[in-house]
Amino acid sequence: MAALTLSVLPIIPSQTCKKPIENSLILKSESLSNSFIGTKLSIQSSNFSILAAKRRSSTVATVLYSLPTGKQERNASEGKPKWSARAIKSFAMAELEARKFKYPNTGTEALLMGILVEGTSLAAKFLRENGITLFKVREETLKLLGKSDMYFFSPEHPPLTEPAQRALDWALDEKLKSAGESGEVTTAHLLLGIWSETEAAGHKILAALGFDDEKAKELAKSMDKDIVLSFKRSEG
Repeated sequence: MAALTLSVLPIIPSQTCKKPIENSLILKSESLSNSFIGTKLSIQSSNFSILAAKRRSSTVATVLYSLPTGKQERNASEGKPKWSARAIKSFAMAELEARKFKYPNTGTEALLMGILVEGTSLAAKFLRENGITLFKVREETLKLLGKSDMYFFSPEHPPLTEPAQRALDWALDEKLKSAGESGEVTTAHLLLGIWSETEAAGHKILAALGFDDEKAKELAKSMDKDIVLSFKRSEG
């Protein structure tokens, strides 16, 4: 039997569309298995979705390694350390937590919750091992800051409070002191940055849940190991 080729294309009135439809489907007989006629049919989608996916991935790659900084000289610096993927995700989760509480800003308490929501970092595990869980932090946040107006809607990206911005800058500065521009700024740096803001909500919540300077020193010893540990796990 002769090979069969079947094409399914939308019917377009003449002179109404000069450009081809990007999402048209081409059906080819060479790929459709059929026990009666022994032919094959394949469905080919356009390259439009592939191009869109590439654009999205390139956008993610652009923003993946940076977080807001309050120091203008750093904005122009190309040699500053990169934030780890876990720290970036923790920051994104912090913004979501601030929106859940309907707070107008992302504070140090939200940064703390973000670390615990992400949950896979050395800092998050250290907190849980010391009895500091997301549920407890949320409870303490409500006790300390209360609830926002039920009719208030947070912005999509609640701006950082001054203490939260200083916590980010502290984490970056500490990384520069310890290892220069090499390596990454981890969630452990971020957690210690939150602890450094002694008058902020994040510090007060940590202290209420049993975190202290001794635990901060213990965490500081391993704050550069977050990425190394992840590689060790994959090898095992």
